[in-house]
Amino acid sequence: MENKIKLIGMSLEELQGVALRGKMPKFVGKQLAEWLYDKRVTSFDEMANISKRNKEWLSENYEIGRETPATAQKSSDGTVKYLFRVGNGNAVESVYIPDKDRATLCVSSQAGCKMNCYFCATGRMGFKANLTAAQIINQILSIPPAPEKGREPMNPLTNIVFMGMGEPLDNFKEVKKVIDILTAPWGLAWSPKRITVSTVGKLPQLKELLEETQVHVAISVHTADTPQRESMMPAQKAFPISSVMKLLSGYDFSHQRRLSLEYIMWRGVNDDIAHAEMLVKLIGNIDCRVNLIRFHAIPGVELVPSSEDRMLMFRSFLNSKGITATIRASRGEDISAACGMLAK
Repeated sequence: MENKIKLIGMSLEELQGVALRGKMPKFVGKQLAEWLYDKRVTSFDEMANISKRNKEWLSENYEIGRETPATAQKSSDGTVKYLFRVGNGNAVESVYIPDKDRATLCVSSQAGCKMNCYFCATGRMGFKANLTAAQIINQILSIPPAPEKGREPMNPLTNIVFMGMGEPLDNFKEVKKVIDILTAPWGLAWSPKRITVSTVGKLPQLKELLEETQVHVAISVHTADTPQRESMMPAQKAFPISSVMKLLSGYDFSHQRRLSLEYIMWRGVNDDIAHAEMLVKLIGNIDCRVNLIRFHAIPGVELVPSSEDRMLMFRSFLNSKGITATIRASRGEDISAACGMLAK
């Protein structure tokens, strides 16, 4: 049986096209958007203001496209890792991170990754497939799931970070489509300030992201030493971090839009004052914050996390140079859900 086309992941214009193909008024497209993204229905039967004939035509030709997680693992710190099947034997993981009155979802954009960063479990598994907009938005619409009977509901999502499996800008067309759905008044109507896209710095698409959206940006730096970065992050050859920073210097991050630099710390590799000085030089006058991240061990990688003292020293040095630096709290390490550990 031929797979039906999924409706989630479609723009308003595409949904209006669906309505017109079914000989419905164009405004039905907006009704469909409301049911899919605001009310988050999982069946056509729930669409109360769509006629029976039109619902039958829709169900014959399309499917909603919602898929529930195949598995869920809960960490001792409250973090939950969900696994989604995405076809052809592939799967991706999404991570729900509650924190007081906030709840962040770490979303995947690819099964596997082409970037092949030495220290990342996703990169080491190789590239499997790009996710469609439907498969990306499905993660967001499906989490948190409805509570089981007698259980307290989980906090609704307040933030989305494209920091799961894959390089978001290597699948920019689909990621951009999801950002549009998240921020459009006919979609989820979120402020772009609730969304962060993390990237190694894929330059042509980074420029598009900066020009076409207002989301926060996080750059995976990890070391400002060019030969060292090239040996650990092959993308450095195609997209040198100096070129990435030069591009970023042309944008204003001093107001609501935020730029973050991600810096995983390894003992005896990139955690001394010399590396901190290189990072300060790389940043120059760019308004940004630095997130210092504990390394989480993965199989086959001979790197060791920096000590707490080293991380505090590194942070203090950056702060003394007028750069805001914070040490990111590790979440979900006991279920392999922490930074750099996702791999399926």
